[in-house]
Amino acid sequence: MTDTEGRPPIPLHQLEVLPGPEEVAERGARVFAEAARSAVEARGRFAAAVSGGRTPWAMFAHLATEDVPWAHVHLWQVDERIAPDGDPDRNLTHLVASLPPRATPIVHGMPVDEEDLASAAGRYEAALPEVLDLVHLGLGEDGHTASLVPGDPVLDVEDRDVAVTGEYRGRRRMTLTYRAISRADRLLWLVTGAEKARALSLLVEGDPSIPAGRVRAARSLILADEAAAAAVRAAADPA
Repeated sequence: MTDTEGRPPIPLHQLEVLPGPEEVAERGARVFAEAARSAVEARGRFAAAVSGGRTPWAMFAHLATEDVPWAHVHLWQVDERIAPDGDPDRNLTHLVASLPPRATPIVHGMPVDEEDLASAAGRYEAALPEVLDLVHLGLGEDGHTASLVPGDPVLDVEDRDVAVTGEYRGRRRMTLTYRAISRADRLLWLVTGAEKARALSLLVEGDPSIPAGRVRAARSLILADEAAAAAVRAAADPA
C-alpha cells in the first residue's frame, strides 16, 4: 500500500522481536531508562504512565541495574481496578512492590478507593502532565489495552483524559483514554505469549476492530517475544 504520492505509509509501530519474556522485560528496562535520562536532561523530570501485568513488573526488576534518575521520575498509572488500597488486584500494589529497593520516584496512584469515582477521575486528569514522556501499554488476548476493553462505552470518550469503565472480569476500572494516550511522546508496548499472537498481528496492522488497534501516537515501540510475534512473522513471510 502507498499514499497518493506513491510513498509507502509510515508504520504505526516499530516492532522488535526478542526470544522470550525475560528478554522483553530487560529490553523494556533499557528503553525506560534511556527515556528517563533523556527527559530529565532536557526538561528536568520524566513523566511515565505504567500499566499492570507480569511483564512490566519484571521490567522494573531489571531497572535495578540501569542508570535511572529516580529523584526526577514521576510514575502515573495507565489504569487501575476499583478495589481497596493494598488489594492484590490493584496494579499499584504490584507496582510499588516491584520497584528497585533504591528507587525513589514520585508515584501518582489513581484514586479508585473514593466513593465519587467520576470526581476522582477528574482530579487525576487535572493533575496529569499535558504530555507524558512515555506510556507503557500491554495487550490482552481480546485486543484490549489499558482498560480500553471491547464493547465498553469508554472507547468512545473523546472529551476526557481519564474515565471510569463498566465491569470487566469482575471489576470496574479507571483508565487513561485514547485522548491522553495519543498525546504521549512515546509508547512502549510489552507483549509476550502465544495467546497474544492474533491480537498483536491486528495491533501491528492498526486494525480498529480491537481496542488496541485504535491507539495512535507520535512514536510507538512494540517489544514482543517470538511466541507473540509468530502471526506477524508468518504474514510477512508466507512461504
